[in-house]
Amino acid sequence: MIDSEIIVLCWTAATIGFVHTALGPDHYLPFVMMARVRNWSFAKTSWITILCGGGHVLSSIVLGLLGVFLGAELMKLELLESYRGEIAAWLLIGFGLAYGIWGIHRAVKNKPHSHLHTHEGGIVHDHPHTHVSDHAHVHDHESTARDLTPWILFTVFVLGPCEPLIPLLMYPAAKSSLGGMFLVTGIFAAVTIVTMLGIVMLGTWGIGFAKLGKLERYTHAIAGGTICFSGLAIMFLGL
Repeated sequence: MIDSEIIVLCWTAATIGFVHTALGPDHYLPFVMMARVRNWSFAKTSWITILCGGGHVLSSIVLGLLGVFLGAELMKLELLESYRGEIAAWLLIGFGLAYGIWGIHRAVKNKPHSHLHTHEGGIVHDHPHTHVSDHAHVHDHESTARDLTPWILFTVFVLGPCEPLIPLLMYPAAKSSLGGMFLVTGIFAAVTIVTMLGIVMLGTWGIGFAKLGKLERYTHAIAGGTICFSGLAIMFLGL
């Protein structure tokens, strides 16, 4: 029989999991933007989101369990979570900034220009030309970046804490029962990951309709700037 306190904590876990995720742009903007500029399929975007969301939640769960079983003071765990949050935010800022600079370099290199061609009979014409998109092959450095991007995001999310999980849910639930604690934690984890996945899929679907025209070659730079903004929002706005 589940006592009333655990039931209340289950509802609280579901609510906090949803609100915490929906209000944190870092939980979904990086995936939406990377899916757009890297042409990830819905399937690939989904598994990357689930992988990063799972790592994000699991790292805090492991820390919380260690705290419960080792009798660590809540204040020390909150301080550790705060440090982890700062590291994750700076990594997100750094990754977004670096990717944005690379995107600007790529856009400048890919600036459209014209080439004149002379045909038999003295016919001369020109046509627009870009050095990056006109090549059918994939450059090695772009291929490497494409492979590493999901793992960079995964590393950032593993380091990023779920701030409300330990003090508001795990420790109060552990006072009632371990079973109750695992139930509350599981609900929080499930709602967090499902919310992440839902917003990412909706955002990916919606951004697919965006037509940037001449700004299309700046999409990588825009993606990097958006990710950098997400990190700044965590660091300075507490989102």
